Amino acid sequence: MKLLLDECVPRKLKNHLPLVECQTVPEAGLAGKKNGELLSRAEEAGFGVFLTVDRGIEYEQNLQHRKIAIIVILATSSRLDDLLPHTPEILKVLGSIQRGQLIKLG
Repeated sequence: MKLLLDECVPRKLKNHLPLVECQTVPEAGLAGKKNGELLSRAEEAGFGVFLTVDRGIEYEQNLQHRKIAIIVILATSSRLDDLLPHTPEILKVLGSIQRGQLIKLG
């Protein structure tokens, strides 16, 4: 499953997600897009999961008919050191998350 890292997530996090096909929003050519358009374009590009630290995304977007699943990391900050402890949870969830589902970790 292809994973897209939000712009607010440090790009170096992908180095800690082995065996996961992962790109950052800028690498995918989606930099600067607002959440609704970003999610639609990510779906069109074949991404199955969107990883973010944006706690408001579930309130800002109607996720009911989305093809993409969303993982929200509830960390102290978006710094890499604060996100790394969540990598085992992320990897575990990637094995079972369903399209259109939103899961909060942390």
